[in-house]
Amino acid sequence: MKQQGPLLETLTRRLAECPADFLAEPRIGSVGAVPVAAVVYDLIRDLGGAPLTRQQAAVFQPTDAKKHRNRQSLALIACWLLRDAWFCEQKQFAEQAYRLLAQCLNELAASLPAHKFVTDPDRREELTRLCLKELDLRPAGETIEQAQDRLTTLNTAERQRVILAARQAEERARAVRKAMAASKAKAESDAKAMRE
Repeated sequence: MKQQGPLLETLTRRLAECPADFLAEPRIGSVGAVPVAAVVYDLIRDLGGAPLTRQQAAVFQPTDAKKHRNRQSLALIACWLLRDAWFCEQKQFAEQAYRLLAQCLNELAASLPAHKFVTDPDRREELTRLCLKELDLRPAGETIEQAQDRLTTLNTAERQRVILAARQAEERARAVRKAMAASKAKAESDAKAMRE
């Protein structure tokens, strides 16, 4: 997050105005409307990158719709965000954008439906901040610390890890209480038997 990027509000507004074409069903196999590999190809070229190789494009041409639909949908939404004129004018973010689209969206896609990153204000901000971070940018007007702190606060995957850890801790505590109650009941039973 060394460099300042565009204003956060500009990008979150762009996400809120995401056109229907980018929200349409991604093509997976012969089902769906939008060929995600073609959209990514165009974006990478617009960002100043070389054409995708077949191997690079293959990441966006999965065959298992159930497993990859949400991830492909989120990639389309991120493509719309990164197609903002500010990024395209720089002609330097193609490599980072490809890595973001190919690898860094997996955790988000596994946690929430893709459309939430357009309809929910906090999720719009989260996706925007994640994209900026992966391009080594921070929102204009923010320090590195502010940008990192806000992204951590919004991080869906981290919040789910904390919730899971809390549930596991509660389960362990419940098991300990149950074991202690059983131990106490046995001790009382043994003490009663000794008295008789």
